[in-house]
Amino acid sequence: MRIVIKLGTSTLTGGTSHLALPVLIDLARQFQILQAAGHQVMLVSSGAIASGREKLGFPQLPKDIPAKQMLSAIGQPHLMALYGQLFGHYGLTVAQVLLTHSDFSKRAQYLNARNTLLALLDHNVIAIVNENDTIAVEEIRVGDNDNLSALVANLVDADLLILLTDQSGLFTADPRTNPESQLVTEVSAAHIPEHLWKAAGGSGSGLGTGGMITKLQAADLARRAGVTCVIASGRETDVLVRLINGEKLGTRFLPVVTTLESRKRYILSARRAPGLVKVDEGAAKALKRGGSLLPIGVVTVSGKFERGDTVKVVNSLDHEIARGIVNYSDVDLSQLLRHTSDEIESILGYNFGDEVIHRNNLVVL
Repeated sequence: MRIVIKLGTSTLTGGTSHLALPVLIDLARQFQILQAAGHQVMLVSSGAIASGREKLGFPQLPKDIPAKQMLSAIGQPHLMALYGQLFGHYGLTVAQVLLTHSDFSKRAQYLNARNTLLALLDHNVIAIVNENDTIAVEEIRVGDNDNLSALVANLVDADLLILLTDQSGLFTADPRTNPESQLVTEVSAAHIPEHLWKAAGGSGSGLGTGGMITKLQAADLARRAGVTCVIASGRETDVLVRLINGEKLGTRFLPVVTTLESRKRYILSARRAPGLVKVDEGAAKALKRGGSLLPIGVVTVSGKFERGDTVKVVNSLDHEIARGIVNYSDVDLSQLLRHTSDEIESILGYNFGDEVIHRNNLVVL
């Protein structure tokens, strides 16, 4: 089994302001057990900023991006040194992999990242992934490691994504303020119920950048790529080993599709698609039946994009229904609205195909 495990800052620090070495040691022990059992495992780890803050003696700093990037630059090598040392005691080799959103949205970078991570897995090296905070500006940020872990799980065709947090899983309400809240043990519906989205709150510890809402987003992305996802407590004894052995802990999100082919995984990973194409109801129905998107079904175009970019497709109610690699730029497509495919060459003077998006380059959501 191929497993991606995400460790949040609140778990990494044990809820304190310091890195919790016992947590890291126990994590290394469980990784060794999983690897010895024949599983391929990798870790998406938060904690670089918390590590940097601790390294500097907890200074009072502004909360702007440069200060956070500075703390990350200081903390990331310190955190990796700890991982290398502690995992090394169990005979495990670790590797650092820093990613930004552009590594998932640009095809060449996507394939390079995928090949590197798969090579590490094949050689039983524990890849420790984090966002490249020291250079990532808003335009290329994933923003949180929950969603990053789902993108990584998608990238490497993982079977299971485990999100470790300071809660026992997803509850029907915030358990810190509502004693009547109940743990949701499984989510299998095609769409996560609205009341669960409303129940997901923000970051409770103040240490990390995510919260239950980002874990719910990550779980939804993972399950749409055919990956099972579990949200569980990182403070539970032997949580990883018990989960892999089939024990029902936390909240389990079942896949809503079978495992996607690599190209469609790439399309799904482009969460910040630069353009948007609105289609009429006839085109929306054709896409759901497995058809391609033709220019006659396109109503409006917005955003800037080039041929080969991934765009979002929305229906007349502005609900996203698909995502795909477009054959024409926004400039070209704006001239093709409501026209038939056999008119393309006479309008543009060239033709890249009859389809705006071919069905092989399309993921219906």
